[in-house]
Parts: sequence; C-alpha cells; structure tokens
Amino acid sequence: MDISKRNFLTAGLGLGAGLMANMALAQILDAAPPPPKREVPHRKVTTRNLFKAPPGFPNAVAIAPEGLWVAEQKAQNYGKDAKRSPEACWLLDWSGKLLKTVLTESCNTSGMAYGDGYVWMGANGGPEGIYQTDMNSKTVSHRQIPLGPVDDGGGCHGLLWHEGKLWIVANRLRGILRVDPKTWEPEFMIPITTGRWHGTAWDNGAIWMVTGSSDVDRYIEKDGKLVHTTTSGLVKYDAATGQLLETAEFVEGSADPHGLAMHDGVLISCDAGVGPPGFELTHSPNSGYIFQIDFI
Repeated sequence: MDISKRNFLTAGLGLGAGLMANMALAQILDAAPPPPKREVPHRKVTTRNLFKAPPGFPNAVAIAPEGLWVAEQKAQNYGKDAKRSPEACWLLDWSGKLLKTVLTESCNTSGMAYGDGYVWMGANGGPEGIYQTDMNSKTVSHRQIPLGPVDDGGGCHGLLWHEGKLWIVANRLRGILRVDPKTWEPEFMIPITTGRWHGTAWDNGAIWMVTGSSDVDRYIEKDGKLVHTTTSGLVKYDAATGQLLETAEFVEGSADPHGLAMHDGVLISCDAGVGPPGFELTHSPNSGYIFQIDFI
C-alpha cells in the first residue's frame, strides 16, 4: 500500500496522541484516591441560668474586667425614619448586681462588644450600623458596616472585640467581618455556613457563633402548654482560615441563646425572650436570664 508523507505524519500524530491519552489515563487510575470527607465534630450542650438581666430584652453580652455587659433590645422602631428611644447597656457583676447603665442611640440592638473603653452596639432598626458609645452615654461614632452602600451597610447580629479588632456578624454579607475600629477598613471575612446567626465569642484562635432556626417563635402555647418549636445551636470557625471546626446543638429545655461571650473558658449567653420582626414574644421560660452553656 502506498502511504504518502502527509498520511504517514497524520498517522504518527494520531498514534502519539493516543499513547499520551493512555498514559494520562494510567496515571489517573494509579493515583491515590481522594481523602475521605472530614467529619466535623458535633456535640450537645445544655444551659444553666445564672441571674436575670434588668427588665427588658437582653440580646447581647460582652465581658468586662468588672463583670458582664448586657445590651438591651427593643423590638420596635424599624426603618430609618421610625421614632426611636435609647437602648441601654447594663454592666453587671457576676451575681447580677447592676454596676452601671449606659444609654445608646442604637436601635433594635442585636450585638454588642466592649473594647478600648467603649461599648459597641450593632443596630438592626432605625439607622442601622455600629454605634460607639462612651461611659457617659455619649455617641462617639456611628458607622455603617463596610463593603456595602455608604448609607446602608445592613444590620448586625453579633459583635466581638479581640486584640484591638472588631468582628462584626454582618447580616447583608452573611459573614463575620473583621474591621479595624480606627480606620474602619475591612480586613478579613469568614463566610457564615448556617441559616441563622447571632452572637459570637473568642476561643483561643477560634470563634463560636450562635446558630439555629428562628423562623417562628421558639415557644408557642398549645392546649394550655408551651410547646418548643425551633432549634438552636453553636458553630465554631477557625479565626485565621474560616474553616468549620465544630458544631453543637442545644438539648430540649435549654434557654434560647442570643448573645455570646467567653468567660474563664465558659460560654455565656442571654435569653432575649423576643422573636424576629412580626412575631410575638417567644414565651421562653428562661426569658431575661443570663446563663452559661455547658457541653455534655
């Protein structure tokens, strides 16, 4: 058979391509299998009431040298032009004794931090954003959460102060955003992997965050009894990488967590006793209590 030079080259190229494909397939077949999916540790937690906050809806907590700061939430005054009244931030000792009250311009507060001598309040009502307030109830600054519209960066569901940085649970971004409180420049963000998010606490290079379901009231009255309707949990992220490290769920009968803080290795939270906008009070039996979280 007469084979032209062109046909010979074409055949050779085709044979070479086939050999290369077979070699690549062999390499794939000989390759090590992918590592198994990493199992995220999961535990259960329960709660133990410590003391009640002053009358109101305690929605956030933060540790101070003297004790515990607790932020009040008034579930009202939504919208930029709505009528607002000051929301309190109470400093309590570990027996629940009121040491100091700071009034803030924050509205529908759902997160707070204490750092650099100020309370930092995260507002979800009125003009949203972060309110920096001094110990004389004077507003030092009101700024929107970064990476959003200049005049509306969205609401906040948690704040954490650690080593001069402010970590913001940013609703619009669905992330935990680290911000320099002096320049207000964003530095790092951990994407939130859950459907509900709330208070945060620092734990040796990691961040715990309250999570769970809050689409309806936590407790409803049925046949004269309070019936549990929603679930709550915790999620733990590596603060340097954002990797999911651990999850936990609250057992039946636990208090309803909102804020979160770490004190002497123990997570502290508060039961606000109030649901999302448009719903009645949660009817939680632990409404208004500051409580500790115990791992089972």
